[in-house]
Amino acid sequence: MPSQYQPQIFGWISDLDKGGNYLTGADDRLLYANDNYCAFIRKTKSDQIFYVCLSGVISIGLMFIIPILIYLLTWIESASMLILPLVIIILFFITLYLMLPEFYQNLFTRRGSPIIFNRKTGKVYINESYFFNFKVLRNPLTFLHPNKKRIKEYDWAHLQGVVVHNFSRYSLNTTILMVCKPHSHKTIDHILLDPLRAGIGSYLVWGWVNNFMCANKLAGLNDGKYKWEQETQFKDKMIKGQGWPEWMVEAFNATSQEELAEIKQRHHIKQ
Repeated sequence: MPSQYQPQIFGWISDLDKGGNYLTGADDRLLYANDNYCAFIRKTKSDQIFYVCLSGVISIGLMFIIPILIYLLTWIESASMLILPLVIIILFFITLYLMLPEFYQNLFTRRGSPIIFNRKTGKVYINESYFFNFKVLRNPLTFLHPNKKRIKEYDWAHLQGVVVHNFSRYSLNTTILMVCKPHSHKTIDHILLDPLRAGIGSYLVWGWVNNFMCANKLAGLNDGKYKWEQETQFKDKMIKGQGWPEWMVEAFNATSQEELAEIKQRHHIKQ
């Protein structure tokens, strides 16, 4: 059965209910929570190792295909001599475009790309690096620093949790937050929330976040890696130096829409 989203989601299994009270405890991806906001890590070290190995194997595999195709040039008719080099070039750039950014993100993103949920303002914050910096002729070291950032503030009301299948032999599922235009199922973005879980495990993070954002009772509010009184330590270890805008870090703890508007006005952020 197809999903209700446009465009369609590959591997869609089901939507996740929003607003109910899930029977769930704090998950091991919970980094920090206080009465205003919570933070979840989205890629653990084991996730990063898995994706590094996967993207590396695929990249190396495609690289081996290229010399094989070149060797085949000596066995085909001259009419195909113009087509095969084009195919080789296309495969090469597909490898660069799809595999290397994934390899980079998991190899060099040390802090797991935390996602922040503020239940007092109904806002969600992400800060992700997603491609290379190619200014290597100026300074080769810049290749190891991201060139593009996705730093966004979303409305919780415009997000919908979705479970998708990754079609592996282990039947693992992934939870994605679909960003939809208001009052529609037209998707304008999607956010990884919880990757590669088996069975009911794929609902744990969504259930905890849903309870938090809907002000349901949370027995595990202080069960994250950092306790509520360790906010400074959490920000020093997980937020500082990652390119989060100053206004956004302040907005994590905003207790109302009015306070959030004052923070944005003070930092000259357009509403």
